[in-house]
Amino acid sequence: MRKIHISLILSVMVLLLNGLTANANPYEKNPNYKKDYKLFQSLQYGFRPFYRKGHNEIKSVQLGPRPFYLVDSMDESDLKEKLKQCSKRPFFYKSEFSIGHRGAAMQFPEHTKESYIAAARMGAGIVECDVTFTQDKELVCRHAQCDLHTTTNILATPLAETCRSQPDFNAEYPFENVECCTSDITLAEFKSLNGKMDAGNRLAKTLDEYMNATAAWRTDLYATNGTLLSHAESIDLFKQLRVKMTPELKAPQVPMPFDGFSQHDYAQKLIDEYKAAHVAAHKVYPQSFNLDDVLYWIDQEPGFGKQAVYLDGRYDNPAFDHTDPNTWIPTMEDLVDDGVKIIAPPMWMLLALDADNEVVPSVYANEAKAAGLKIITWTLERSGPLQQGGGWYYQTTTDATNNDGDMLQALHVLAKQVGILGIFSDWPATTTFYANCMGLK
Repeated sequence: MRKIHISLILSVMVLLLNGLTANANPYEKNPNYKKDYKLFQSLQYGFRPFYRKGHNEIKSVQLGPRPFYLVDSMDESDLKEKLKQCSKRPFFYKSEFSIGHRGAAMQFPEHTKESYIAAARMGAGIVECDVTFTQDKELVCRHAQCDLHTTTNILATPLAETCRSQPDFNAEYPFENVECCTSDITLAEFKSLNGKMDAGNRLAKTLDEYMNATAAWRTDLYATNGTLLSHAESIDLFKQLRVKMTPELKAPQVPMPFDGFSQHDYAQKLIDEYKAAHVAAHKVYPQSFNLDDVLYWIDQEPGFGKQAVYLDGRYDNPAFDHTDPNTWIPTMEDLVDDGVKIIAPPMWMLLALDADNEVVPSVYANEAKAAGLKIITWTLERSGPLQQGGGWYYQTTTDATNNDGDMLQALHVLAKQVGILGIFSDWPATTTFYANCMGLK
């Protein structure tokens, strides 16, 4: 009998070494084990095949330490215990619940190739390119048409002369009013720039002081050579990464029409570039703060319009109170009647505190759900340390926010009680981790 046991043990060892023991996988209860067992084996022997052969699709993703740090930071609760148990999982997978906000903008220059790849590596199933246009009416990925002075190295290049408002070195603060726009330069000129962390010190006296202004809780470690992309190039990259896409049509900061280029031309060109790249409409969530853009897509491009996202920025209107439906123009029902299916307010508009200081869904969230609207929200991991209440994104839950782990409690309410489809995050590893732990695809 002992000889038989020894023989069996030797046989199993040989099979393991030859990579033929799918049935011996100690993680076979993981429903994804079959497709990733070779990955499991290779990790045992020091290899890291994170990409599907012939593609850049990231399968088992890399979360790094941050999600686990956040769990450890949480107050004691059933949720914390569940997430701690989940931390023991051998693999994590991409999720469409996890949306890369400008890529992975907490530590990578936003809207750069490097930022997008980092987001996909952290499991973002959807990645965002904010879309604006250049002087030659080409679409590019930038958060705003006039943010080049804070998000690129343009001021350190000869293209600084093209900026609509250049540094005034006769003033006390030369950079106080500086402004550089994509509409001031061509696509080729845009592509010659490098992306950097979004920051600028308007009280600086020198260019170095102005450009070296990254917030202390961010980093410049990955900001040495950010690769800028056209919108079309972002589509090609996202196809390679096998992620879905959510382009936001940014408000022009030039009078429209721009050299004959109308707002409708702009909205249509965004969709046309997906068609030209043969991207199916169900893989695209076009978004805009301009309701007219959303309605245009619904009417003129219904395939794409059914997933068009209305970004609700009405909080800037003094007459709008997110806690009072009587101030909402249009109403949730009006939006549904117009064909809008997805609404996307900032996360604070979806949350409130009850009498026990517990985080709960807001009136706004309940009304949106009651009207039949699906909800996406923004933005997690954009507030820095939360010890002082979290700032703008946590303004309705400030009194219940005093540690970094509280973001996971807020996320739990958004996912399980509000029922959001997904959430934008500046560090998608956090939302990917949560989605995996909760079985959210």
